[in-house]
Parts: sequence; structure tokens; C-alpha cells
Amino acid sequence: NTIEFTGALHSTIVKQVRLKNPNSNTLAYNAILVGRDADDFSLPKGNTVTIPPTRQGFVNVEFTIRFLHPAEAVLILISNKVDGVDGATLTFSLKSEVKNIEPLGTIKCRSPCYEL
Repeated sequence: NTIEFTGALHSTIVKQVRLKNPNSNTLAYNAILVGRDADDFSLPKGNTVTIPPTRQGFVNVEFTIRFLHPAEAVLILISNKVDGVDGATLTFSLKSEVKNIEPLGTIKCRSPCYEL
């Protein structure tokens, strides 16, 4: 699965990964970001999520587009044993794309184009 972060240069995008627990036992996951640009992504609500039985949980991933080149990382969710039950390890590819560039400001100046 791929999660795409698209937006303007310097914008911050938050994506939410929804995890469903169909079991009758509680599941818990630790989230880890790895890869070339993993430092540019963050988990603002922490790196652990607990999902009650037959419910769902969410992991928020935040990214600020700082460069024109696409950023890539991997989100790995590793299960912790709760109630003696292990969930499957989950991986998500994280990719960014700059859709537009908006100027932060404009500067006006006068200068001669050419002087002898």
C-alpha cells in the first residue's frame, strides 16, 4: 500500500492510516519510519496505537514538503502482544509529490540592466 503526500512546496500534509481489528482481542502496534527520507516524516500523535476488539485505530503521519524532489520512506507497524495475541506486521510506502509552488513573498527592486 502506498500513501501519497501531495501539495504545494512548504505545505504540511497529515495523512491518517486506519487500522481495523476484527478480532475479539486487543491489538497494539509500534510504528517505525525508515528509509532515505524518514527524518522528513513524523508521527505527531506518538508511535504506538492500541486497537480495542472489533474497533479501529488510527496512526497519523505528518510530512512537510521542503524540497522539489520526491521524498520516500516506509511506515512499519510492528505488533505488540496484548492478551496473548500477535497481529500481522504491516508496511506502507510513503511518497511525496510537489503539485505547485507558491511564492512565500515578492520583492520589488530597481536596477540598471547594463552599464558601461
